[in-house]
Amino acid sequence: MKSLIAALAAFLAATPVIAADADLLLRHVTIVDVEKGILVADQAVATAGDTILAVGPDAEIVAEWQAAETVDGEGRYLIPGLWDMHVHFGGGPDLIAENKALLPLYVAHGITTIRDASGDLPYDVLAWRQEVAEGKLFGPTLLSSGPKIEGLKPLWKGTIETGSEADVDAAITKLKGLNVDFVKITDSTLKPDLFLYAVGAARKAGLNASGHIPMALTVGQAVDAGISSIEHLDYAFKAGVKDEAAIAADYAAGKIDRAAATRRLDAGFDRDTAMKAYRHFAEVGLFVSPTLNGGRILDYLDQDDHAGDPFLAYIGPKLRATYQWRVDRAAKATPEEIAFRHAHHEHVAAVMPLLAEAGVKILAGTDAGFLNSFIYPGPGLHDEIAYYVEKGLTPAVALASATRTGPEWFGKLDRFGSIKAGKAADLVILDRNPLADIRATRAVRAVILRGKLHDRAALDRMLEETKAKVEAFAY
Repeated sequence: MKSLIAALAAFLAATPVIAADADLLLRHVTIVDVEKGILVADQAVATAGDTILAVGPDAEIVAEWQAAETVDGEGRYLIPGLWDMHVHFGGGPDLIAENKALLPLYVAHGITTIRDASGDLPYDVLAWRQEVAEGKLFGPTLLSSGPKIEGLKPLWKGTIETGSEADVDAAITKLKGLNVDFVKITDSTLKPDLFLYAVGAARKAGLNASGHIPMALTVGQAVDAGISSIEHLDYAFKAGVKDEAAIAADYAAGKIDRAAATRRLDAGFDRDTAMKAYRHFAEVGLFVSPTLNGGRILDYLDQDDHAGDPFLAYIGPKLRATYQWRVDRAAKATPEEIAFRHAHHEHVAAVMPLLAEAGVKILAGTDAGFLNSFIYPGPGLHDEIAYYVEKGLTPAVALASATRTGPEWFGKLDRFGSIKAGKAADLVILDRNPLADIRATRAVRAVILRGKLHDRAALDRMLEETKAKVEAFAY
């Protein structure tokens, strides 16, 4: 019996292991673990279809897997695909083609998922979402709110107008029917009490709710109602103002206008008040999407008119024309108003490290889209997270804000946000280490989108093709 066992063992040892099949094998990559903020050197990743099959030391993975396509990473850095958690599409029906042409720009810059926070083309975007999912349209995975919930006769188009709780209930039913990914609520004309009702109704329907909090409410009221994320850092700043409730009440009573309220908020910020609020944010699982660099661009238009930005070549002429609205508005400001605008921006930006200290999750989002001048789809996300580091976050936290917290907000960490077997094959190969220098996220060598490899040459072709489309739009 012993001799039989020995003979069988010898036979098995001499029999070559048949490697399992994969579509793509990435070898000799340094994996950036964005959850732990560490590097894992000399790894290999095997993928099939849109899913990661195996991850581990290069020698082990190569012994177990063979692939139709193999890429030698040569020690380069592998991160999960980037997420831009605040973008817009809009400008009216005449701009549909120019908006659609923006989609490859995201992929060309390593962005594999975007969260559409609604514009005035919500139904077109929902159609694109489906086309991307079915492989009929090239672009990043699209997650969308569909049409915003608003009040009656609002400033913003592309909304569901509501004037009563029954209207809000009907709006939520409609959005559920559209299978939206979350609910966006804005405050152009929406009554404050209906804003709170809409937040609660969305959450009861099983949907995350985000939006613009009415000045007549405190941020705490929106948080208590169940808002899932704060869009724009100004609202987080507002939560740190000691007499926020009194300012909200005066605004609601018509005693002060928005400009006066903003000045009082700016003067009333208190660190202890802020930290108490931010710790509560963290406790209840509230996320913050700062859209901070977009704010910087708009607040400092007096110093940089961006007329020479090379990336304008990738933006359609009608979309570029929508930028003028904010440019003209900024140009009307007095020297005193400009000085306040600059100072207030710096005060707001200074809360970034306070949020991190309190444990609040940051959602990297750009606000890129129509009207929002010179915030570019693609490079805007790299600018955003670099600005986070400039204002006090660590590169690891900034990187997580663009790779991990987006999936976490959507409850999709089982599929996205890390490089592990069973996760989505949405990956980016970088030439440099983003944990040492966050600006390394710009050094994209290749993008794997839903399992398909796009090398540097392919990414450059995306850019050139988009530029050619934009040139054609001009005629």
